[in-house]
Amino acid sequence: MAAKPSLPLACPRCATRYPLDERFCAECGMPLTYAGKVGVEEMATGARAQARRIKPEYARGDLRRVATASQQPEAELIQMLLLEEGVPSTVRRSAGFDVPDFLAAGPRDVLVPESGLAAAREILQQSEIIDDARTAPPGMSTSPGRPAAMLLLWLLVASSVLGLVIWLVLVLNG
Repeated sequence: MAAKPSLPLACPRCATRYPLDERFCAECGMPLTYAGKVGVEEMATGARAQARRIKPEYARGDLRRVATASQQPEAELIQMLLLEEGVPSTVRRSAGFDVPDFLAAGPRDVLVPESGLAAAREILQQSEIIDDARTAPPGMSTSPGRPAAMLLLWLLVASSVLGLVIWLVLVLNG
């Protein structure tokens, strides 16, 4: 059967078009799918509208964290700012936070592809969400190991001071 662009059903494998009374492709036997309204330009809504905003040059590479939001609504705000400039992003729960997934509470990491990382940092810097490309305001850290390293440093200093005090007490009482 010849492909006619005005027919509403299409084969997902070979793209041959069929009328509504057909169920399977005569060429390859695949079940037919509805191909949409014929001859009408449909407005994109929801996820399609968002996907059309994304610039392909910002969608390549592994995901990298660009910001950490204190909760889900803040992360979604950051995502919307990035999407307005064509940078795709995703949000995930920050590691080590034990609030159940159905709650919006808790820190969230905003991730962008490597090719969009510089643009995302610039966008967030201009909107004053991050002060500098390497630092962020309280609650929005861009370096995952920094709080743990600071805690380890303070524990090391405290144990050294405690050891020194014990040694002095032993020497003086000795």
